[in-house]
Amino acid sequence: MSTAPLDDQICFALHAASRAAVGCYRESLDELGLTYPQYVTLLALWERDGQSVRELGEALQLDSGTLSPLLRRMADADLVERRREGRDGRAVTVHLTDAGRALESQVAAVQQRVYGALQMTPEELATLRALAQRFSETTRTTTRTTDRTTKEIS
Repeated sequence: MSTAPLDDQICFALHAASRAAVGCYRESLDELGLTYPQYVTLLALWERDGQSVRELGEALQLDSGTLSPLLRRMADADLVERRREGRDGRAVTVHLTDAGRALESQVAAVQQRVYGALQMTPEELATLRALAQRFSETTRTTTRTTDRTTKEIS
């Protein structure tokens, strides 16, 4: 049995598409002093400010080892603030600062430029997004099932 060629690999096509998508934003985000992970974090907080770190990690599909340093850098840049909540102070919520809120209109302009530069129809982009979301959810479910089965076998 031989392996399928690189160009036939769904994983490679998704990897290349992901790199291309991030690259579309890079220059404009650099001008705003943002990285792509900071950008998507701001998007999630503009949708719902004051999320717990756990909720934010789930929304962004990031583990705490990745999210914590990201939030620390964003707090150092005065884009967000982390607050300890609850009686014991163990729950941490993330809130936009005035500077973080002020970037929303500039980021909206970046999004418009990126979408305007893509040579795809709105319908094609909607289909691509829906398929990517479905693929992501399917692989998360498959990974959880596989991990559970592997633990049961060992």
